Amino acid sequence: MSLRNRMSAVAGLAVALAVIAVVLTTYEATRSQLRGQVDKALVARADRAVSRRGFVPGDEHHHPPPDGGHQPTAAGAGGGPGPVTAAPKTPFGGPISVVQYVHRDGRVTRPPDETNPLPVDARVKALAAGGRGRYMIDTRIDGVHARMLVVGTGPKGAVQVARPLDEVDKALSSLLLLLVLVGGGGIVLAAALGAVVARTALAPIARFTRRTEALTGNPDLSQRLEVQGRDELARLASSFNQTLDALERSAQAQRHLVADASHELRTPIATLRANIQVLEDADRLPKEDLDGLRADIIEELDELTALVGDVVELARGSKPTGALDDVRLDEIVRAQIERTQRRATDISFRVELEPTIVSGDPDRVNRAVSNLLDNARKWSPPGGTVEVELAGGTLTIRDYGSGFDKHDLPYVFDRFYRADKARQMPGSGLGLAIVRQAVETHGGFAQARNAPGGGGLLSVSFGPTMPSPEARRPDPSRSTASAT
Repeated sequence: MSLRNRMSAVAGLAVALAVIAVVLTTYEATRSQLRGQVDKALVARADRAVSRRGFVPGDEHHHPPPDGGHQPTAAGAGGGPGPVTAAPKTPFGGPISVVQYVHRDGRVTRPPDETNPLPVDARVKALAAGGRGRYMIDTRIDGVHARMLVVGTGPKGAVQVARPLDEVDKALSSLLLLLVLVGGGGIVLAAALGAVVARTALAPIARFTRRTEALTGNPDLSQRLEVQGRDELARLASSFNQTLDALERSAQAQRHLVADASHELRTPIATLRANIQVLEDADRLPKEDLDGLRADIIEELDELTALVGDVVELARGSKPTGALDDVRLDEIVRAQIERTQRRATDISFRVELEPTIVSGDPDRVNRAVSNLLDNARKWSPPGGTVEVELAGGTLTIRDYGSGFDKHDLPYVFDRFYRADKARQMPGSGLGLAIVRQAVETHGGFAQARNAPGGGGLLSVSFGPTMPSPEARRPDPSRSTASAT
């Protein structure tokens, strides 16, 4: 089922339930009101009947109980007047109430103008015998639906008052038929309006879908969706545009990486090709030239291998590719210092490390620290010193070289960027770019500036740190150390 049909069905069902609730409430309220009026009329009629009842001979007629009791005489059973002749019975019905008296001994009497007997059952006789209490029930009299009230009158017995409900039933039937017709029409109209509302509400989504499908079929990342208003659809369009912005930036970065990598790869490949072509005439070369040529080929291969490794590292992107782990940053820095020291024996290191734990990828952290130390080693003069400090989760490395030119500082961490004075040195300009990508992967930062007194100063952070158990007690390895 489509979203439009679901919305139409939900809207129609909600309105249908509301209409049904209104119909039932209206019917029950009207029924309660009409029957309440009947009940009030019965109570008032019973009160009048009780107040006028005097049981004076000649003022009332005696009748056998409807269940077949003895026919009492009016007055003087042995020589008095004979039984009073009952008036002709009229059909029961209409708005007229019928009154009937029930004596404690079960005898039934009615006023002279009453011709319709009311049913007397065991419950009525029991109430009349006690003379106390009242109740109201629905019953049928001569096939007519009626409402009957029975009220105890003390020692005189009880009074029965009944009133037909045919008029009330007819009114309720007419009302119910009207409500059903109106409710049914309302449900049909609600379903139609629900379909219209669903189509209108989903029209912007349909346009949005068609636009996104067009962008998918023709992936032009420069195109954007139109944002109109400030509703949810506008926010969705804005989010989609932001996704396209990120995707375009990523695609541009990949294109730049490929273009820069291909440019950087041309030089070592061309050099290798030239050297290999020279090797074809190796038998005519002096041994010294041949040895130098082989050394150049190995050096170019090493540079090419390092360049490919750096490109692959950058191609991993700035999102973690493996599971993060708790990493002792201070131990990684110490191990990389020892590695760098073996490669540069003429440089000393002044180290101050605070026990630090970060959550990250150990391989990327190792690579970033190694690149930072290699950069400091490359720019340090012979016999120079490199200062390494790890405090508060920030790693700071200072060399005493020539420092950064002001116009180079904004581009130090860019891919393939090399300062003018670095073009004669080995490298591809990707080392610090890998550092920035690594720290950004971990939610940290990388910063480059010139140190007071000369030299370059690089500071990086690998995101939030966690307390180390060793940070609470003195650490002998934290003291200043020098290596030569």
